[in-house]
Order: sequence, then C-alpha cells, then structure tokens
Amino acid sequence: QVQLVESGGGLVQAGGSLRLSCAASGRTFSTFAMGWFRQAPGKEREFVGSISPNSVNTLYAVAVKDRFTITRDNTKNTVYLQMNSLKPEDTAVYYCAADTSSGSNYRAPTGRNAYVYWGQGTQVTVSS
Repeated sequence: QVQLVESGGGLVQAGGSLRLSCAASGRTFSTFAMGWFRQAPGKEREFVGSISPNSVNTLYAVAVKDRFTITRDNTKNTVYLQMNSLKPEDTAVYYCAADTSSGSNYRAPTGRNAYVYWGQGTQVTVSS
C-alpha cells in the first residue's frame, strides 16, 4: 500500500504562486512515476503534469505549461508542484497520484488509468 498526502493548497490572488507538496509512504518511491491532476466543480478530473522516477522527463498539460513546474526529491519521498502566474481557472482540487508499475525510469504517464494510488486532494482557489 502507498499513501499519498498533499499539502500547500489555499487561497491566492490571480498572478500569485503556490507550491503543493505530496508526501508518499513506501521505500520504493524512487521507482514511482508521479502525476498531478485537478478537478474543478462540475468538471472531470484532468491531467496537470507528471514526472518520471528519475526526474529526467516531465510532461505538462497545455493549460499549465510554462507556469507550473513539477519536481521531486526521492530522498524525502516527496513530489512538488510549483504553480506560478495563477489564474482563476486554475481553481480546483489538486490530486497527486502514483504509478507504481515496474516500468521504465523514464516514464511519465499522462492518463489517469496509469495511476493506482491517489491522495485525498488539496483545494486551490485563485481569486480574480
């Protein structure tokens, strides 16, 4: 079992920044691909970004590219989502997720089905 706990959400004005953290249990975190997703009210959960186990590959949704950055610290079992230039349309519950399959250390899946474990989510609200 893998437990994921997100933190760092909150209320911020448009143009501001937030950094989300996701702490994972398990001694094999360095083999997990990690993803961030978000879900706004009345909408489906959507892909935000992902990072490979070795941090070489990161992928982003078009809507957040060049504003959001995903990093990870395998010594701390933690993945981060740095969000800059926030917009009201970024308002959502943000979830981190873990792909624990035995795949390439360069994998960074974008599809929800690749991720087996999910955090409880953290609310991000951007005011205009």
